[in-house]
Amino acid sequence: MLANESLYESNWENEILKFIQVLYPQYVLCKKQARVKDTEGKIRKIDLLLGNSEGNVDILEIKRPSIPHILTKTNSYRDNYVPLRELSGSIMQCEKYIYYLLKGGQTAETALNKQYSKELPTGYQLHIINPKAIIIIGRSNNFTKQEIKDFEIIRRKYKNIIDIITYDDLINRFETAIKFYELNKLKEQPQ
Repeated sequence: MLANESLYESNWENEILKFIQVLYPQYVLCKKQARVKDTEGKIRKIDLLLGNSEGNVDILEIKRPSIPHILTKTNSYRDNYVPLRELSGSIMQCEKYIYYLLKGGQTAETALNKQYSKELPTGYQLHIINPKAIIIIGRSNNFTKQEIKDFEIIRRKYKNIIDIITYDDLINRFETAIKFYELNKLKEQPQ
């Protein structure tokens, strides 16, 4: 899929939905296009709403990998690579979704539970308690060592965002998880 730059964001949502729980197993619920009201009453749609085993929600925002750059091309700002518009905008979008969820409080919680009532197991309720966000965006396969370091600083700066990962990170994490799974399967086989 990474070779096909013409895919829509919704294509990526559908594919990521299939395996995100392998990389983040704490989430037992993963739903597309969760509706939340903004402060003016307009309905906004969160790409993926995640719920852990206790029902606490987080969000996942997906951007296409074909974004040409998520950091400046040169370390032109005092020897730093800084986030470009797509990355900064994605962070702001997540910040606003979190703000809307928190501002909506019990009303937003009730609305989410109603939205997914037919799909939730008996007794499972969604809760809005300091939601976090995951952002999947762009590529990092051509980052220099300095870009990798600066990108890591950006990731760690946003503590309310669980993770900011590129599609290359996603592949590496998935491949690593598979290797560990295969290694553990070999250890479990009788000798």
